[in-house]
Formats: sequence, C-alpha cells, structure tokens
Amino acid sequence: MNFGDLDAWHWLAMAEHELLLFAAIFFLVGALDEFLMDGVWGWLRLTGRVRTRKTSRERLVHRPLAGHAAILIPAWREANVIGHTVAHALRAWPQADMTIYVGVYRNDPESLMAAARGANGDPRVRVVVHGADGPTTKADCLNRLYLAMEEDERRQGRPVRLVLLQDAEDMVDPAALGLVDEAIGDRRNGAEFVQLPVLPIPQPNSRWIGSHYCEEFAEAHGKAMVVRDALGASLPAAGVGCAFERNILRQMANERRQTAPFAVESLTEDYELGMRIRAAGGRSRFIRVRCEDGSLVATRAMFPARIDQAVRQKARWVHGIAFQGWDRLGWGGGIGEYWMRLRDRRGPLSAIVLFCGYLVILLAGLGLVLGQMGIERAWMRDPVLMTLIWANLVSFLWRATMRFAFTAREYGAAEGLRAVLRIPVANVVAIMAGRRALFAYMRTLAGEKPRWDKTEHEVHPTALDDAGAVRA
Repeated sequence: MNFGDLDAWHWLAMAEHELLLFAAIFFLVGALDEFLMDGVWGWLRLTGRVRTRKTSRERLVHRPLAGHAAILIPAWREANVIGHTVAHALRAWPQADMTIYVGVYRNDPESLMAAARGANGDPRVRVVVHGADGPTTKADCLNRLYLAMEEDERRQGRPVRLVLLQDAEDMVDPAALGLVDEAIGDRRNGAEFVQLPVLPIPQPNSRWIGSHYCEEFAEAHGKAMVVRDALGASLPAAGVGCAFERNILRQMANERRQTAPFAVESLTEDYELGMRIRAAGGRSRFIRVRCEDGSLVATRAMFPARIDQAVRQKARWVHGIAFQGWDRLGWGGGIGEYWMRLRDRRGPLSAIVLFCGYLVILLAGLGLVLGQMGIERAWMRDPVLMTLIWANLVSFLWRATMRFAFTAREYGAAEGLRAVLRIPVANVVAIMAGRRALFAYMRTLAGEKPRWDKTEHEVHPTALDDAGAVRA
C-alpha cells in the first residue's frame, strides 16, 4: 500500500480501525478480569464460604463496649455538615465509653462553631483545633487528632481500645460501633483492622452525577471487597466505617518512625494504611452484616452532586491509589495480592481506553454523516476485529446485568435500571478524573506538595426528607 496515495477519508478509516482495535482488546482484557472476579464471588457464594450474616441492631446499639473507643473526624470547611454528623453520631451511639474527636483548622472558625453546636455540650465530643492554617492534608489533620487522643490517654490514664475513622459528611449506622467493637474483640475471628460497607445515598436532585456512586459502591463493597477478604489479600480502608485496634496504629507510627500513623504525603492515607497493616502481618476483615429488617450495617453518605466535584474527588482517588500507590507500596504478596493491586491501579489505563472507545464512536458518527452526504466511507474489513466487537458486546451486557443486580439489591429495581443508564456518565467522569490525576501526579514529581483537594459538601443526609428534598 502506498500511503501517499490515500485521501483524508482513508486516513480517517485507518484511525478509526486502529483505535477500535486498541479499545476492543483492552476492553476485553478488562472484561476477562471482571468475569474472573464474578466467577470467584459466585463460587464463594455457592460453596457457602461467604455469606451476609444477620444480627440484631437493638443488641448492638446497647452492647457495652469492651474498652474506650475514639472516633476521629477530620474537617476542613465543613460548616454545612459537621454539626449534623456529630449530633447524629451522638444520637446513634449511646455508649458512654467513647470520645468523638473533631479536627478543625484555626482559619476555619465556621466549622469549629458548627461542630460545637452539634456536640451541644456532650462531654463525649472534643473539638481539636489544628495549629496550622488549612488545608494541609487529610492525613495531617488525622495525625493531629491522633496526638490529641494520645494526650487524653496520658492525662486520664484511660487507654483507647479501638479507633474508628469517619468523614465529616457521614451518617453513621447505630449498629456500627457495637459491631466493630465486637469484631476487633473476637478471639476466633478478630482483626486489627475492620472495614464496614459504605452505602451512598441516592440523590433525586442529582440522578446522574451524585447517584452514580450507588452502583459503584454496591459492587465494590458487595463483591470485590468480599473476594479480597476471602482471598486473604490486603483490604484498603475506605476512610469511613473503618476501625483499628489501638496497638496496630502505634505499630504503624513506629514503622514510619513518626509520632502518628497517617502518611501526610499521601492523598489516600486511609487506603495506604489498610494495605500497610496487612503487609505488617496484621489481620484485616471486611464485615457485611444485615439487621432484622434486611438493612445493611453500613456508613451512609452523600457524594458530590456536580460533575466538577465528582471529577475532583475521583482524581484524588486515582492519584493516591494508582500513581502514589505504585510509588509508595509497590507490588508484594502472592498472586491474589498482585491481582488486587493491579485492579486498584487500572484507573489511568481505563481512562485512556474509555477515551479511545468514545473517540471511535465520534469517528463512526462522522462516517455516517459523510455517508449521508454521498461521500463514500472507506472501511477496512477485519474478521478479527468483528469477533472482538461481538465479544465486547456480550461482556457489556453481562456487566450491565451485574450492575443492575448489585444496585437493585440495595436500592431497588428502579435504581438498578438507572445504574445501567448511568454507565456512560460514570465513564465520562472516569476519563476526566484520569486526566486530572495524571497532571496532578506530574506536578508532584516536579516538587509540588500534595494538598487536601477535598470535596465540598452542602447538604447532610439527615437534612433530607423521605423524597430526597432538603427539609425546610
């Protein structure tokens, strides 16, 4: 073939063919990975090796704690939600043997006052003011809370038994504190690190952006984390609903040769801490438990409702987990561990493949328009490519079915159908987040210090009525 004799339409056809071939191959590789995950999960379910056990919420709510519990909640510019979070946690957890530590910054008096209003004089709440101007990083704020907790241990002579992390916008489950206290104290199946599921709250005012987190967490915490736990691979901490035995945090701080356990240079310090605990020989557990009414014991939270906020949040996850995770944690463990870390770090490649896939769709649309204008469309027939396309179509239908099933299980069939319709939206967010993460990572390589590029929260779940509208 003499490439110099090709016109623009032949070049367009070649570009479309090569992009389609690239996307089809890597889509299929991703599909095989998901088929394997689905197969392992299905086998574990059929053989009874994993099951969602039942418990009594009433029993857990009133269960005396085996020791003192510290709940750490970092906050930066969270005046809209932090008061609701603190007040709800105090109502949900009546146990006296706990302290909620809320970390605020000296240049954020609004969050300090909101946290104080939420505490309403309850002695179980301590608001800790960071001595630096915010934002630093979330890990830095957590470390400040950790040091305040240590100071209380020395002053009061009362050791902390477990440390529970929550975010400023969370709605905690009344059964959660009793459940993690029970799990960490279990002699047979106990652990130094326990993670509970996270359930995003569907947002009627943001069906396409804010609600697309529902299906992602439904699958991740209904299947992927279950498989990781069963395989004995490292469990990433979600930063909310995750509890740590007190001594393991001291060990993590000593390993870092620091006074506190959280890595201030990491954008996903929670993820990294969970991975480091497993690498140090600590035991980790992911716990899925349902109560008598069928509801899952989980942390419920509102996620970003605007696309710019969602992109910012997911870019931070991709940056911290994929790029920093590769740099800071490397590759270790057996085949199951390699598999899970590879899945964790596929975000940047997935963004590239998705971008190529959507670019192919645009080129195909351009070709159809040209055909309607009477311009002959040059197309390179390729039986291998057609086979890949059909295989990807079958895999997409399977993925859509699984997405519907896991989402419908937690939110109902209507939300399950919306989850399938939201697939293109989730893909666009992933593409934009991958690009933002890559450029942010490149800036850190050039010497820029990481900052808390946090999500803005405007409404707390407790401020919504049953229809999802903000209460007057």
